[in-house]
Formats: sequence, C-alpha cells, structure tokens
Amino acid sequence: MAIITQLLVNGLIAGSIYALIATGFSLIYNVKKLFHIAHGGIYALSAFLAYTFIVLFKLNFILSFILTLIIATLLGVLIDLLIYKPLRKQKHNELPLLLASFGTFIFLESFILLIFGADVKTFNFHITKGYEFLGAIITKTQIIILIVAVISFILLQLFLKKTTLGKALRAVSDNKEIASTLGINTEKITMITFAIGSALAAVAGILIGIEQNLEPSMGFMAILKGFTAAIIGGLGNIQASVLGGFFLGIIENLGIWFLPSGYKDAIAFVILILFLLYRPYGLFGMKTREEIAG
Repeated sequence: MAIITQLLVNGLIAGSIYALIATGFSLIYNVKKLFHIAHGGIYALSAFLAYTFIVLFKLNFILSFILTLIIATLLGVLIDLLIYKPLRKQKHNELPLLLASFGTFIFLESFILLIFGADVKTFNFHITKGYEFLGAIITKTQIIILIVAVISFILLQLFLKKTTLGKALRAVSDNKEIASTLGINTEKITMITFAIGSALAAVAGILIGIEQNLEPSMGFMAILKGFTAAIIGGLGNIQASVLGGFFLGIIENLGIWFLPSGYKDAIAFVILILFLLYRPYGLFGMKTREEIAG
C-alpha cells in the first residue's frame, strides 16, 4: 500500500509539471492552431536561466523566479513577432510554421549547449527531511512544486474567465474571423497568448530544476510529454490538458511498478500512440464531423 501511495504522490508531482507544459502548449494551439515545438526550448532555457540566477549569481529564489518569468515571456513574444508573424503574413500553411518552430527549438537547445556545456547541472538545494503521508514521503520541494502549479492553473482560469483580455482570447480561440469583426485585435491577443504560454513553460522549467538535474536536451522529452498530456485531455481544451498532465504523470509512475524505471519515458510514447490510434480527440474532447462520418 505504501508503495502505491508513493508512486501516486510521485505521479502527482510529475503530472503537475506535465500539466503546466501541456496547458501552455494547448493555449497557443487553441489560438493559432500551431504545434509550438519551441515551447520545449523555452522550458529548458528557463530551467537554465533559473540555475544561472540562483547558483551562479547567488540571487534568492523569488527574485530568480521573477526574472526568469520575465525573460521567458519576452522570448515567447519575440519568437512570435520575429518568426511566426512574418510567415503568417505570407499566408503560409501549417508546414512552414511547424518547421520554423522545430528550427527554433533546435536553436534554443544548441544555445543552451553552447553557453552551459553538456555537463549536467543542479541547483544544489539543501535536501530536508520529507513528511510522511499515508506511508509515502513527500518533500518540501515537492509540496512547493504542487502548490505553485495549482496556483498557476487557478490564476490562468481566473484570467480567462474574469478579465476582458481573457474573454477576448477565448473569443479568438473560438473563431478568429468573428472576433476580428467584433473589433478584437487578434495580433495583440496572439502576443498575449505567447506571453502566457511561455510563462507557464518557464514555471515548469523552474520547478523541475529545483528537484531534478538539468540537461541541454531536456526540452525534447518535455514537449513530448506536454503534447501527450494535451492529447490525453483533448488538444485545445485547456482545463482537460491539466487533467491529462496529471493522468500521464500517475500512469508513468504506476507503470514503473511493473517495469524497470528506464522504461518510464517509453510509457509516454506508448500512451501517445494509443490515444492517437483509438481516441485522438482525448478523454474530454469531442469527435470532429470527419471522425464521426469516417
């Protein structure tokens, strides 16, 4: 029983990271219908930025958190303005945008490798004794990760449902043309969407950094699992992406009860393939007309 509880706790912690990545990914996809692969690069760069501020510059955690958020947010906006927007103006279809996003991801990964090298980095936080919960051990760091993730989800929902900009974002997501005729500045909303999505990726990168080692290639697996979580919930469904992230985290950790821990990442691949084959609209998504007719 204690083993199952521990695996569930570990799954919730991992799931909170996946959910943050998936939420930002889904938010951008919802508005622009773009597979923003560079999202994984922002996640990885944010982790290394936090490492720079905390370990190299000796700044306190909160200030480092804020500085990383600001830089990641600006980076997300710049990627849209300098790369995606010119392509949109040329009326390109999804393929050039997808290739541009992949190229941006490779650039960010290479930049991290150039600046920080290939060595594994760690924040070297002092490990404190964890708390026992139903036979499982949860550390203060894990509690912080879970709390910050939940607060981030709540703030996002409040923004989307209670603010004028949030309602405009939802309108653009539902129908860009109608939103534009109603006087909504769709380019401004796009900029805000990339800012929020990148901030969520930054939060995930910072949180993973305080518990795990950092590697320049960490962004690839992050975007894979974020995409998988989004597919599980229903691509484009922001609330369901959160549930998809927790679902993936729990299934992964329960899976290593039966399989060696080295197969943990493979579990995400298998889940992604199964959902793409048998339920591409996710657990909470709706079938398209083509899927119903087909």
